[in-house]
Amino acid sequence: MAKEFRIPRWQLRPIAPGLGDAFATDRITVEGMRVGYMYREEPDDLLDSGWRFLSGDESDEYLDDGEHLEICDVNTIANYDPDIVPYLGAPVGTAFERREGRQFVEVRFAN
Repeated sequence: MAKEFRIPRWQLRPIAPGLGDAFATDRITVEGMRVGYMYREEPDDLLDSGWRFLSGDESDEYLDDGEHLEICDVNTIANYDPDIVPYLGAPVGTAFERREGRQFVEVRFAN
């Protein structure tokens, strides 16, 4: 069964274009949750930005099931949650967690 994304492709705006691909969970892209935790690891390839976006409430079992992950452009996730944009220039090895509504705080990167 094909996934039905919360924001149709034709509605995406150029908020953070040209940054490459990222991994995001269905909690964000299908269910429309805001990003609650984001981290940047070494990219897998030339197209990969290294960014990984989670709502923050995914269980280990949920994350272990590849069906719940999507590779998409960083700009797509910025459309779902523009609050991430100021942090997208952070280097590999950084992580941020949402606190108190919109505020992201840098946290220890635990990969």
